Amino acid sequence: MSTPNRGLVSAITAFAIWGIFPLFFHALREVPALQVISHRIAWSCLFVLGWMYFRGELGSLRAALTTGSVLLRLAATAALITTNWLVYIWGVTHGRVVEASLGYFIGPLVNVTLGVILLSEKLTLTQWTAVALATAGVGYLTFATGSLPWLALTLAVSFALYGFLRKLVKVDALPGLAAETLLLAPVAVGYLLWCEATGTGAFGHTDLWNEVLMIGSGPITAIPLFLFAYATRQLPYSTVGVLQYIAPTGQFICGVFLLHEPFDRTRALGFLVIWAALVIYAGEGFRLSRKQQTQTVTA
Repeated sequence: MSTPNRGLVSAITAFAIWGIFPLFFHALREVPALQVISHRIAWSCLFVLGWMYFRGELGSLRAALTTGSVLLRLAATAALITTNWLVYIWGVTHGRVVEASLGYFIGPLVNVTLGVILLSEKLTLTQWTAVALATAGVGYLTFATGSLPWLALTLAVSFALYGFLRKLVKVDALPGLAAETLLLAPVAVGYLLWCEATGTGAFGHTDLWNEVLMIGSGPITAIPLFLFAYATRQLPYSTVGVLQYIAPTGQFICGVFLLHEPFDRTRALGFLVIWAALVIYAGEGFRLSRKQQTQTVTA
């Protein structure tokens, strides 16, 4: 298989795994969300450190942990990704998978907005139209349902800020995740030990399947991230941008068709407006990418 094809398979696999996350974490709905996130941090840290050890890549982790500016930014990204994971797991275990998927649908448009605000980037008229449509869709959902979709917005903003800060840190995906989980591990493990001491811990006091899933949250966190990082190095950015919608689409399907969450006409109309915005945004991104490639070849 050629390198681009391997990149394509890696990207599709990563997004497909993220797409079925609701089924994985829904199976842990009897375990408190804070304990689930703590196990995810602890087992992710152990898994990634072991993986890097066998790949001989621990040197890149040491470099990240001994550079003050890098460490400070990684502490900020660790806080953001923890917030994202916690809100997501809470949403999945409380029957709000559809709203969680909405957060990842509008996430790319939040990225665009951050680029305008923080980096003074210029948008085309078509891109502004997409942002305006998505804003209108969120506004409609807020008006129609009588409440702000805070879960979706929290997921979108926290992940967008996470991605923005990670771009500023000169660390690859795997050592970056290792550093983030290593910074969080003392708190996570300390909390789990406190739960055990107070008799509220789930690990070792629930069925074997739940315990397997808690341990498995480490590999299932690290593997798609590694595949995604590999794919982004092999594929055009526009291709990755289109493929990324596999994940929220899979989550949406899980929520509506497998977990049977309510999805009435009111919510459907709001989603349709946001999906239209995404189609416009993705199409414009593809057009600009093709234009840039043409200009490069001409030059």
